[in-house]
Order: sequence, then structure tokens, then C-alpha cells
Amino acid sequence: MANHSVSLWRKTQMGSGMEMSPGPAALTDTAPEDTNGEGNGDPEEAATEDATELKGQEASDLIETGREDSSLLASAAKKMRIETKERKEKKHEVDEDEIQKMQILVSSFSEEQLNRYEMYRRSAFPKAAIKRLIQSITGTSVSQNVVIAMSGISKVFVGEVVEEALDVCEKWGELPPLQPKHMREAVRRLKSRGQIPNSKHKKIIFH
Repeated sequence: MANHSVSLWRKTQMGSGMEMSPGPAALTDTAPEDTNGEGNGDPEEAATEDATELKGQEASDLIETGREDSSLLASAAKKMRIETKERKEKKHEVDEDEIQKMQILVSSFSEEQLNRYEMYRRSAFPKAAIKRLIQSITGTSVSQNVVIAMSGISKVFVGEVVEEALDVCEKWGELPPLQPKHMREAVRRLKSRGQIPNSKHKKIIFH
């Protein structure tokens, strides 16, 4: 009877002890849940906030860079417009000065000089002949602008030769019209002064 009472008392103490004190399993089950909840939430939110801040900073940097580029382009375009305007104004002033000088010169011409000047202004080389000559020398086709330029250069060259030939005629004590000997002497003098290149001369670099 006494042994039976002791065993019952032990069972009662054991039962009450299990109910009042939680076991290791209960502690193990509850602790990780709290730890997981606190560990996973905060880093994700922090990473999201950092990414948002980085994107905002990059966007602001791009906007600022775009504004700087736009301002630089605007200032460069404005500078080019100002320089172009200044060049046009300067060219216009030079053209006006040249026109005034030419008007003064023409007004001082005699009747004979004026007739010669008018004939010189009207004279021109046929562009078709100039084009054929250039193509026969170069072997390639040329544009109309090249033909016009070469026609003007040829006219200036002939004018220089004729002017030199007139000086030769005057120094020899002869009167116009010009003769072939005057033209040949004029070409020789221009070559001696280096104003006409000698196409037959070949420079030897190595001996």
C-alpha cells in the first residue's frame, strides 16, 4: 500500500513537471521562427532601399550630364554662328573696299584703256576646250567647277604673259601689235623669275 502511494505521487509530480516546464523540443521550435522572421525581413528591405537610391542617383547623374552636354552644344553652336557672321561681315567690307578701289581705277582710265579693259573682261576660254585638255592630260573626267577654275587661271596666266610682252616691246623700242618674238621673250623672262614652271626640267635627287 505504501509503495503504491509513492509511485502515484511520483507520477503526479512528473505529470505536473511536464506541464509547467516546456521541453527542449518546444524551445527549439519557437526560437528559430522568431530568428528567421527577424533575420530575413530587414536585409531584403535594406537591399531594396539601397538599389532604389542607386537608381535614383544614376538617373540624376544622367540628367545632369545631359544638361551639361546640351549647354556645351548650345554654346558651341552660338560661337560658330557668331564667327560665321563676323566672317561674312568682314568679307562684305573687303568686297566693298575692292569695289570702291576698282571704281576709282576705272574712272581714271583713258578711252583706249577702258576699251582694252572691257575686252579683257569679256574674253574667256571655251570651257569645252579646257575640259578636253584637262581630261587628255589627267585621263579622268573632271567636274564643271574644275573647268571654271582652270579657265580663270588660264585667263590670268595669259594676261601676265601679254603684259610682260608689252613691256618687252616697249623696251625694244617697238610698237604694238605684239609679235611672236615678244611673246617668246616674255615667257623666257617669266621662267627666269620662276613664275612659270619648267615642265622639261627634271630634278635629280641622287647621283
